[in-house]
Amino acid sequence: MTQVDAIIARLLSLHPKRIDLSLDRMQRILAQLDHPERRLPPVIHVAGTNGKGSTIAFMRAVLEAAGASVHVYTSPNLVRVNERYRLGRPGGGALVSDAKLIDTLNECERINARAPITVFEITTAVGFMLFARHPADVLLLEVGLGGRFDATNVVDHPLATVITSISFDHIEHLGDSITKIAGEKAGILKPGAPAIVAPQVSEAREVVARQAARVGAPLHIAGEDWAVTQERGRLVFQDDDGLLDLPAPRLVGRHQFDNAGTAIATLRSVGTQKLPASAFEAGLLAADWPARLQRLSHGRLMGLMPEGSELWLDGGHNPDGGRVIAAALADLEERVSRPLVLVVGMLSNKDSAGFLRNFAGLARRVIGVPIHQSSTQSAEAIAAAAQAVGIPAEGSASIEKALEAIGRFNLEQPPRILATGSLYFAGEVLAANGTIPE
Repeated sequence: MTQVDAIIARLLSLHPKRIDLSLDRMQRILAQLDHPERRLPPVIHVAGTNGKGSTIAFMRAVLEAAGASVHVYTSPNLVRVNERYRLGRPGGGALVSDAKLIDTLNECERINARAPITVFEITTAVGFMLFARHPADVLLLEVGLGGRFDATNVVDHPLATVITSISFDHIEHLGDSITKIAGEKAGILKPGAPAIVAPQVSEAREVVARQAARVGAPLHIAGEDWAVTQERGRLVFQDDDGLLDLPAPRLVGRHQFDNAGTAIATLRSVGTQKLPASAFEAGLLAADWPARLQRLSHGRLMGLMPEGSELWLDGGHNPDGGRVIAAALADLEERVSRPLVLVVGMLSNKDSAGFLRNFAGLARRVIGVPIHQSSTQSAEAIAAAAQAVGIPAEGSASIEKALEAIGRFNLEQPPRILATGSLYFAGEVLAANGTIPE
C-alpha cells in the first residue's frame, strides 16, 4: 500500500457512506481552510451523465495548444489518486506529484480533525487547495455525481457551466426519471455564467432551460445556438461567430464529435481570449482520455490473447454509454471486420442487462469477471445478464484468465476484444497491463 493509499484508507473511516450528497461538510472544511474555492483560476464547471471527461479532455487540449496553462480536476481515478489532479503550466500540465499530494492530504486531514466527511469531499478540498496555490489560466472542474449537492458545487462565479449528455445512472442518488436527474445536473448553473448544453433528449433539455431562466444563466444549446456535424470525415462546427472546418477528433466514436462540439462551443462562448482555428485543430488531434475506447497496443496483457488480436478498453457502465460504445464498434466493424468478444466487469448497482443489450447481434461472446470492489457483480451474474439478452457468455476469475480463454473459442480470425463495464475495471486492466495513465 502506498502512502497515498494509506491516507485514503484512514479517510474512509470518517463517514459511514461513500456517497452522501450534501454541501454542509464541504462548506465547513473549506471555511477551515480559509476558502480556497474563492482563490481559484477562472472555473469551467462540467456536469452530465456521459461525456464529461472527454469534453474536458478536448477543452484542455485546445487551450494548451493556444498556450494556456490549465488545471484539471476529474474523478474517479483509474489507477492512482494523482490522476484526479492535473496542475497546469505553460507548455502542458502534469499530474500532481506524490510528495505534493501527500502533503496536502495530510494538511486537510489534520484540519478536518476527524470530523465526519466523505472521501470525495475531502479529496475535492485537497484539489481546491492545490489549484488555489498554483497559478493557471483556467480550471476545468468535473462534477463527481449529480451537480446540485456535489462537493464541487461551491464555486459561486464560474466562467461557464457545461451540461453534457444526460441519461439514467445513479438513480438511487439522483432520481428515477430523466427530469429528476436533469434537475440535479442543472443545479450547477449560476447567474450570469454561460450554460453550454450538449445534445439532449427533450425532457432533459427543457429542465435545464427552466433552471437557466430561473437563475439567469445565458443558454448556448446544441442544435439551436451552435451545431456540430460530421462531413466527409471531418468535424464542422458552426455558431453565430462563424464556421470551423476541423479534422475528426482523435478520440474514437461518433459520440466524440458531440463531445468535441460541446468543448468548442464552451470555449467560444466564454470569450476570454480569441482562440485561433489552429488551436482547435491541434486540440482535436491531441486530446487524450484513457479508458474511453482506448486501444492498448503494448503491455503485459498482449501476450495472453490469440496472436493478432486487438485489445480495446472503455469504462462505460450505463445503458447510454453502452449504446455509444456499440455504435463505435459497429463503425470499426464496417472498416475492418473482426469477431468481437467483450470482457465485462461491473458494479452491483449497474444495469448490466441494459448495458449489454446494446451489443446483441454485434458481440460473439461475453466473459464476465469480478472487480476488486466490495460492490462488484459476480462473473456469473454478468454472464447470466448477457445470456438473457441473447449473447453467449461465461464467467472467468480475472482479466488475465479471460484473455487466455478466448484462445479456446475457435474464432475464424483474431478477435477484437473490448474490456468494459466500469471505470474501476478499466483501472484494473490498465494496472494489469502496466500502462498507468500519466
